[in-house]
Amino acid sequence: MRGIRAAAWRLRSLLPGRADLAAVRRHPRRDLLAGLTVAIVALPLALGFGVSSGLGAEAGLATAVVAGALAAVFGGSNVQVSGPTGAMTVVLVPIAAAHGAAGVLAVGLIAGILLVGLAFARAGRYMRYIPASVVEGFSLGIACVIGLQQVPNALGVDEVDGEHVLTLTWHALQEFVRSPEWTSLAVALGVAAVMLIGARWRPGVPFSILAVIAATLVVEVARLDSVTPIGELPAGLPAPSLDFLDLSALPALLPSALAVAALAALESLLSASVADGMTVGQKHDPDRELFGQGLANIAAPLFGGVPATGAIARTAVNVRSGASSRLASFTHAAILAVIIYAAAPLVSAIPLAALAGVLLATAVRMVEVGSIKAMVRATRSDAVVLIVTAVATVVFDLVYAVLLGMLIAGALALRSIARQAQLDQVDIAGDLPGATSDEEYALLAEHIVAYRIDGPLFFAAAHRFLLELPDVTNMSALILRMSRVTTIDASGALMLKDTIDKLEHRGITVYVSGIRHGHHRPLEALGVITRLRAEGRVFATTPEAIAAARNQLRSDGTLATPPQDLSTDSPRREPA
Repeated sequence: MRGIRAAAWRLRSLLPGRADLAAVRRHPRRDLLAGLTVAIVALPLALGFGVSSGLGAEAGLATAVVAGALAAVFGGSNVQVSGPTGAMTVVLVPIAAAHGAAGVLAVGLIAGILLVGLAFARAGRYMRYIPASVVEGFSLGIACVIGLQQVPNALGVDEVDGEHVLTLTWHALQEFVRSPEWTSLAVALGVAAVMLIGARWRPGVPFSILAVIAATLVVEVARLDSVTPIGELPAGLPAPSLDFLDLSALPALLPSALAVAALAALESLLSASVADGMTVGQKHDPDRELFGQGLANIAAPLFGGVPATGAIARTAVNVRSGASSRLASFTHAAILAVIIYAAAPLVSAIPLAALAGVLLATAVRMVEVGSIKAMVRATRSDAVVLIVTAVATVVFDLVYAVLLGMLIAGALALRSIARQAQLDQVDIAGDLPGATSDEEYALLAEHIVAYRIDGPLFFAAAHRFLLELPDVTNMSALILRMSRVTTIDASGALMLKDTIDKLEHRGITVYVSGIRHGHHRPLEALGVITRLRAEGRVFATTPEAIAAARNQLRSDGTLATPPQDLSTDSPRREPA
């Protein structure tokens, strides 16, 4: 019963609330205008990404309408715009080639369920730990893949063999060389040029839709039959259906669904974070965003749509157009729905080469040269991670690329942390206030040596310096000062134990001082200081350890001078 109540409370926290409704009422006119602007920008992108995914332009439109509306209502950001994206298209192409359209729809449905599960598990907070260099490399790789995907349509090549984007591009180039189609190439490059130049000249003008309209008119008026159009589109959304679902095929589709869910979560939360940075007073809820994207991806396949994510470019247009609530992104979906029902014949005449031009320009604009240069110049590790992630995105797969980037970033971070660890011999003069003469201090210094460990004592660092300690010679007692140890793991503790055993095997008595709060547990659990503590050789401060070592040396007959009382506090008394 308690579990049911907890689940119900969790569901309630993921659903829209009064604050969302209040935001919608605040600036409705401004939000409606922003939604119209985004719809104009989104139309050619939805068509283009639908075609690139292999399911057709109608799939892209269905995704933009259904997923866009549901994510607007249930998502965690007031200004996020969702729909088909280039990053998702990159993942879907091999799935479509291997399992067909039904496989893509089933993958989207499973991914949606997984996203809802992640929302209930509060997984949204963990996405913030992805390094910026991985994100930058991921974005650069996506831009390259999107551009390569457009090569066949831009060259007017209808059917090309090959599942991977590099193979696809190579075969398309070979086919173009055998039978050049210059008209399609001119249309694609013309649309791309208008978008790129227009964006610099008048950033607020939707040159993408203007360029597509102009290209369509030129093709129709000049009767350029060699340029392939989108083709017939249904005048409306199909009835929801689960006919695509084959339960026997689900196990084979699960790895692909995991990849799609991971990408949807990653891209949507990154887009929402970008939107937060572009606005004042807006902050997204990552778990609600996962929940909204999950519902969107569950619903979109029922209407023939491909998996969706938050779209960074469309979200940026939404914010720049003055959007302040969910009404804007919902309006964008509603306007696209009207276009489907009222203007399907007009949309069907758009040349595929024009859509290829739109996506080529989009890919170019995705590459933030200044950001990439800054990241490469930051540190050598960031440069390596960025390049590896970008190359892996093009050569392998987006999810593998992100995982590889994370692994390399983690390994390089561990290497950097490990280099911070060091072992230094320290002068014990300041900790010998009881020495009565220079002769006595010199005698003590001949037999007692102190080393201070700085930084982490863990698997990646411990062996670097602890192996040096057993080489200490001509000493009767060694004091390990550990107050500056930042962390200890099992590997570091075992290495320390092995070092102490080797020192004592050589007749050197080891004392430990300054163990920080929280470090006793691994040291005691692995028996590192259990025996030392029982023998009275673990101390809170270094002066206490020196006093114990001094008394031990006197009792052994090593020191001839009488012992001094070090029990009182001294001006130099401090933790090790």
